[in-house]
Amino acid sequence: MSKSIPYGRQDINQHDIDAVVKALTSDFLTQGPEVLAFEEAFATYADAKYAVAVSNGTAALHLAVMALGLNEGDKIITSPITFAASANCARYVGAEVLFADIDPKTYLLDIDKVRALLEAAPKGTYKGVIPVSFAGYPVALEAYRELCDEYDLFLLEDACHSPGGYFVDSNGEKQVCGNGNYADASVFSFHPVKHIAAGEGGMITTNNEEVYQQLLLLRTHGITKTPDLLEENHGGWYYEMQALGFNYRITDFQAALGNSQLSRAEQGVILRNQIAENYTKAFEGSNVQVPYVSDTVWHAHHLYVIQVEDRKGLYDYLRTHNIFAQVHYIPVHLMPYYKKQGWKIGDLPVAEEYYSKCLSLPMYPTLSDEEQSFVIEKVLEFTK
Repeated sequence: MSKSIPYGRQDINQHDIDAVVKALTSDFLTQGPEVLAFEEAFATYADAKYAVAVSNGTAALHLAVMALGLNEGDKIITSPITFAASANCARYVGAEVLFADIDPKTYLLDIDKVRALLEAAPKGTYKGVIPVSFAGYPVALEAYRELCDEYDLFLLEDACHSPGGYFVDSNGEKQVCGNGNYADASVFSFHPVKHIAAGEGGMITTNNEEVYQQLLLLRTHGITKTPDLLEENHGGWYYEMQALGFNYRITDFQAALGNSQLSRAEQGVILRNQIAENYTKAFEGSNVQVPYVSDTVWHAHHLYVIQVEDRKGLYDYLRTHNIFAQVHYIPVHLMPYYKKQGWKIGDLPVAEEYYSKCLSLPMYPTLSDEEQSFVIEKVLEFTK
């Protein structure tokens, strides 16, 4: 096939273009009505009380840990199989990152390994846990909430891969990623290869009003003009910087694009699940290990990750046929920055074994049947 097939691709239609043009020709390019409209629509989508739009998913993580009270010298626990930002957000505030190994079946942070870390240290050693809904597989947050309550920890859900996904709790109720029923806050990303593409962008959802107000303040330099929050008020022009915040705002035209994309996000997840089902059926009985999916979750399938013995060989072979598969992820604890802090090969064997075999195949709603069949054909051709 002459046309290249990437592992992920944004889908921009005329509705998206019209939304952006409308925003560009309005009175506001930033800090305008499109941002608020996107926040309200996303809060409804995630079934959360509050949503705060920011410049990207990393900014969302940074602001979330600050709003949850993470400070210099604190410690958090997260997964090594994620994008580096899931860990780096703690380092931005001077906190220490501890990685726990992953579950070999789901590839998610292993709650038993997290508990072992907590039990091995005096109570109060850790400040929070950041589980990642990797590849779109929703973390079962109910169990994490119980664990975090036991050890007085905040629970921050990294849901950048899983908007629209859900898990079923012990009461048989669907818990949508980001709804705030178990996590203190959740973060999302609107990078082009994600479910909702805004060019760049991120969102934080929470049901905690105090956290919400902190996020609003920190997003815009720590500055507020809200009369009820001012310590003094000199007139209509007056504002106060009440905290050391950041410029993590999203533009109105990005928010307009995100909101337009959000209107068809649910259908996108359905299509992703159909594509995943096609892959899984096609690889049945082969040497390709397909991802596990429990019947208690609705997987958002940001990624479709297989495992094969000769991962590099397959990666290179697919590229010769214009199929640009990708690896998600190099374990964060083995990045030079974290190795300098004492992490080494052998510390997290399950994650390291996973990394040696994992490969993300093309997964996006506009992947055609012909393209997927070609990908399957080439994967089976090589692995046989």
